[in-house]
Amino acid sequence: MRFIDDNFLLENDYSRTLYFGSARDCPIVDFHNHLPVSDLCEDKQYHDIGTLWVCSDPYKHRAMRLMGLDERVISGEATSREKFNAWCGIVPYLIGNPLFHWSCLEMKRFFNFDDVPETGNADMIWDHCNKLLGEKSYSVDSLLRNAGVLQATTSDDLLDDTTRHRKASEVSRIDISPSLRADSILSFNPSWMDRLEIEEMSLEAYLNAVSRHLDLFASNGCRLSDHALDNGFVYIATTFEKASRLFSRLGSLCPAETAELKSFILGWLGRQYARRNWVMQLHIGAERWTSSRLRLAAGPAGGFACPGSACDIRSLCDFLDGLDKEGEMPKVILYPLNPSDNAALATLTGSFSQSGVQKVKFGPAWWFNDHIYGIEENLEILSSYSLLSQSLGMTTDSRNVLSFSRHEYFRRILCNWLGNKVAKGYLPADFDLLDTIVKDICYRNAKRWIYEQR
Repeated sequence: MRFIDDNFLLENDYSRTLYFGSARDCPIVDFHNHLPVSDLCEDKQYHDIGTLWVCSDPYKHRAMRLMGLDERVISGEATSREKFNAWCGIVPYLIGNPLFHWSCLEMKRFFNFDDVPETGNADMIWDHCNKLLGEKSYSVDSLLRNAGVLQATTSDDLLDDTTRHRKASEVSRIDISPSLRADSILSFNPSWMDRLEIEEMSLEAYLNAVSRHLDLFASNGCRLSDHALDNGFVYIATTFEKASRLFSRLGSLCPAETAELKSFILGWLGRQYARRNWVMQLHIGAERWTSSRLRLAAGPAGGFACPGSACDIRSLCDFLDGLDKEGEMPKVILYPLNPSDNAALATLTGSFSQSGVQKVKFGPAWWFNDHIYGIEENLEILSSYSLLSQSLGMTTDSRNVLSFSRHEYFRRILCNWLGNKVAKGYLPADFDLLDTIVKDICYRNAKRWIYEQR
């Protein structure tokens, strides 16, 4: 059964005019993903569709658990073919979930396969896709270029080798740059700290070692950092002297003292990012500690987290205000996971503009919210509490190169949302104006605000 046609998600002529005339051919700037840099350096050729499409995708793994499949064919020892067959068998039962749309769109755009994946056509898809994956035009870099990717920014630990990104850019002819996934800096894991090679066990020496690695990131094209402010985030302002005393007692701190030390280092990092003209991404509100059993079986990113309670707005404001008062506030992107935070955080984007620059942006619909309803709500919230025209558009937040089709998914939803507003008389049928706004949202805003304004 053919499902994805040219007018997928486009409900009227206005929507179709905007998508085909303005959005479709915009280059992709993906400023937050988890693509393996090694795959890009090697221009990796995937040998089978199961490995590429299913085996490392926690979104799919979560749905497979919801369908009651055995963990063996999700994160266990089953072959990639078995995992692929298991996935195809449940796709028809995902209707209403974004994974249904994403799966069909991935098959259509990358493999020109029109039918909904299912048990009955799994063998055909396996043979068809694997034959194509054997061609050089289906290497990872070719897949990105064919998808229209101009820039892609990966997530990297402070101790990762970011010289690989320059090699990846040369190989792929795409601007591949690192972003700092900074959670390790605040985790105080002893084995990670040993690798940092601190001169002495003091806060000053620790921050000096971190700073040296920040400089290495900057020298290799880093423009963004990223912090997970998970469920229960609390910011407690403190002095360097107090933080130093706390650091000297690592391993014996109570939760309040740990929060105080982390708050100091988070503020220090914010100032470091501002000095380097980096954008600080704050992913807010995930509850990652759900099933200990699944965490042990599938790892910390195994697809079993959930949204946490609402953000402590006072803590977030205190953190941003502390940087702002010191004149050392970086640009910031806020990604709330709990939808109840949307209005407050979108409104907060109007609180810290300075010198003609909007310092805080409301980020794309993230993780459990990047479906039709969540994206449309994101657009409504931006329009009502901030400025839609200043949106940064979409980013994949994914480990799978095929998920870059989510940019098309977002663009179709955006154009349909605008087209329906025009059809209802809520917006003018001024297609010169709407063309400018659509192209800004899909491409130019992120390009300018993240990568060009230094």
